[in-house]
Amino acid sequence: MSKTTPPFLKNHTQRRSHTLPNRNWLYFPTSIVLFLIIWQIFSWFVASDLFPSPVAVAQTIIQKSLYGGLIKDVSITLARVAAAFFFAMAIGCFIGVLLGLKKRSDLFFDSWLIIALNLPALVIIVLCYIWFGLTEVAAITAVAINKIPLVAVIMREGTRALDPKLTEMAQLYRYSKMRTLRDLISPQLAPYAAASARTGLALIWKIVLVVELLGRPNGIGFQIQLNFQLFDITAILAYAFAFLIVIQLIEAFVIKPWERHANRWRAI
Repeated sequence: MSKTTPPFLKNHTQRRSHTLPNRNWLYFPTSIVLFLIIWQIFSWFVASDLFPSPVAVAQTIIQKSLYGGLIKDVSITLARVAAAFFFAMAIGCFIGVLLGLKKRSDLFFDSWLIIALNLPALVIIVLCYIWFGLTEVAAITAVAINKIPLVAVIMREGTRALDPKLTEMAQLYRYSKMRTLRDLISPQLAPYAAASARTGLALIWKIVLVVELLGRPNGIGFQIQLNFQLFDITAILAYAFAFLIVIQLIEAFVIKPWERHANRWRAI
């Protein structure tokens, strides 16, 4: 006896699924509210300045935004993150695609890539400060160098996964190199670029904080260092979560839409 769904039931189910409201947007705020509730409960149990409540952190964020330099420091850190991010993405994508296309080059430079991936970020930061001085160029260069190997590895794997049948089709129909890159290669690599952007953004801003803590006179990392000396945990969390809010906005309005756009061809 066939277990397939009758056509009229299948059509009814499809129509019903289209009419149901999409409540996926509720997951994010619900998750955040649950996180804040758990945090608040723990702060009540601990009852110490060493574990401030989310209310206290929020009040500090508002106070330092209105009467302090929080907005300025967040903007400075964001500018450094953006500069290092774009440099790392451009160079890393170029290296990754090149290694993915050229097997001999990949075999030769694979050990270099592994060394770069495992070289501690702190070592690179210190060396850049020694070589270039305590400057913005040194700070951004150190962050970009730490990010480039990760982008290169992800893009190399994406290039290796390119469908050879599409390449053969492009040759058969005599596509130009520009059209092949635009219509066949770029859509296949876009999801990998989106993945490297997402992971890289999380990595870069953490390294930027270390760079600012070690050698810059402003930014979130510098403020964390000052408040660490004062043992002001509430202020440390306030600066950290202020920038996390910015990162969440970038994730929601830039990275996720780009990722959906990059993966749209897979649903065809």
